[in-house]
Amino acid sequence: MRGMQEIPALKEVDGAALARDIKQWGKQLGFQEVGIADCDLSAAETRLMDWLDKGWHGDMDYMAKHGVRRTRPAELVPGTLRVIAARMNYQPPAARDSWDVVNDPGQAFISRYALGRDYHKVMRRRLQQLADRITQTVGTFSYRAFTDSAPVMEVELAQKAGLGWRGKHTLLLTREAGSFFFLGEIYTDLPLPVDAAPASHCGTCVKCLDVCPTQAIVAPYQLDARRCISYLTIELDGSIPEQLRPLIGNRVYGCDDCQLVCPWNKFAQASGEPDFGARHGLDDATLVDLFGWSEQAFDAKLLGSAIHRIGYVRWLRNLAVGMGNALRALGNTQESAHIVAALRARADHPSALVREHVAWALGVCRTWPRQTESI
Repeated sequence: MRGMQEIPALKEVDGAALARDIKQWGKQLGFQEVGIADCDLSAAETRLMDWLDKGWHGDMDYMAKHGVRRTRPAELVPGTLRVIAARMNYQPPAARDSWDVVNDPGQAFISRYALGRDYHKVMRRRLQQLADRITQTVGTFSYRAFTDSAPVMEVELAQKAGLGWRGKHTLLLTREAGSFFFLGEIYTDLPLPVDAAPASHCGTCVKCLDVCPTQAIVAPYQLDARRCISYLTIELDGSIPEQLRPLIGNRVYGCDDCQLVCPWNKFAQASGEPDFGARHGLDDATLVDLFGWSEQAFDAKLLGSAIHRIGYVRWLRNLAVGMGNALRALGNTQESAHIVAALRARADHPSALVREHVAWALGVCRTWPRQTESI
């Protein structure tokens, strides 16, 4: 992506007409909506600093590392005047119903955004194509595109760009499509007219707070990431706190509960992007089957997936927790026997992290009646 630099003078353009064209080009490229925001994130900066002061970011040191560059776009990319924000639906078509998976202890639930190929590449490519289309009209201009790849306040900017409002679960919501979409941005020096932020439509609803398995949404619009299952299964490097493990259930990569229960997601639309379709049966896989993958199989199947970045060891760690919870839910059954056998096969895994979580999972069956030793 081209960074801010010395550039030739732009062609004379009608800003309002260009903004309309950019939104139309964005839809032609597969974005469901495109909007334009200014760079004033002063209110968000205050909230971010308070969140960091509380330590709710946990081990995500990168959240504090960049300081106010996250809330001051022109300090991250000098010369930035506007942010072009875009959203793209990701809900995979034909995937098994999410609640059916969550409520089946032996299955592995994977957040629906991660069932297909890594969204970063898809979004970056489309944003680059949008920037190229703008260049064809105005000549060379300064820009930099992002997709969850730099210290960018994505939800705040998307809200300012008119793409939706921040829900009480802290995600962006729209009346037309709920929240199952990715966000991307183009920072630019083009002095485009900005869009208005929409009003909130959450009303008195608190379903997202009530459904959170770990009560990570401590109050409307306030998330303690240290308790969030997405943080615990994706961002956290080390051991998952023991008191939180039983609350994770079979969610082995992320958690969609707060989105699944949201009334606005009855309007969520399936993605038309082939890359976002479920791969390798990940929408309907058992914990035992995934736990049986070798590291070579993990790499071969998940290379090019968002899941791959957590690595094989954390993948096994998460699955072990899910299997321990499945044993608790299933009791002494034939299905449990298969789970116990799979866990015992990795009891001496080279990774201490894996061994710890396997031992915890196997500890569940030690509380069963004596005759269960036969499994």
